[in-house]
Amino acid sequence: MIRNIAANVQAFTSNAFLVDGDRTVLVDTGSNFDAVSRVEEAVGDLDAVIVTHTHPDHVGTLDAVTEAFDVEAFGFDPDQPGVDVGIEDEAVVTIGDDDYRALHTPGHKDDHLCFYSESADILFAGDLVFQNGSFGRTDLEEGDRAALIQSIDRVLDAVDEDLREMHVGHGPSVTTNPYHDIELASQAARIR
Repeated sequence: MIRNIAANVQAFTSNAFLVDGDRTVLVDTGSNFDAVSRVEEAVGDLDAVIVTHTHPDHVGTLDAVTEAFDVEAFGFDPDQPGVDVGIEDEAVVTIGDDDYRALHTPGHKDDHLCFYSESADILFAGDLVFQNGSFGRTDLEEGDRAALIQSIDRVLDAVDEDLREMHVGHGPSVTTNPYHDIELASQAARIR
């Protein structure tokens, strides 16, 4: 089961997806809310935290979560504060009951990762793409529009056209034809 523990938070935060199963994982921790109590209420304990990238809205509660559950945080760059273990491009990680391939997708931030499970037909897209063809900002430090376009195209090539769910860093998850939303983002990112 995948649930957004940041749902209905009124402060600025990213989504934070709790995935329970064989390996209960929190994908991004969000910020400006009590993520620890929400995890405790939902599942009681965690096995790991995985971060899509280290912008403050995605990792604001990272230290509190890792300390409360005595777990490690996994992300692309272990030199970033709070990231304990590096995940290399193309590495396979278990989230819940499924294996996900990590895709290094810079453009929004240099350490950005997406996670795709072919068997589950699910993509965790972080801030790369969103509902209705929106895409990650490139006006922040480390933002690069050309790199973002390459990353979106890489994800488009990697995922199946029958992608079932796309869980994004902000806004609602996409459960109706998410592949189309990625296609739209690829087109929209090219328009200046």
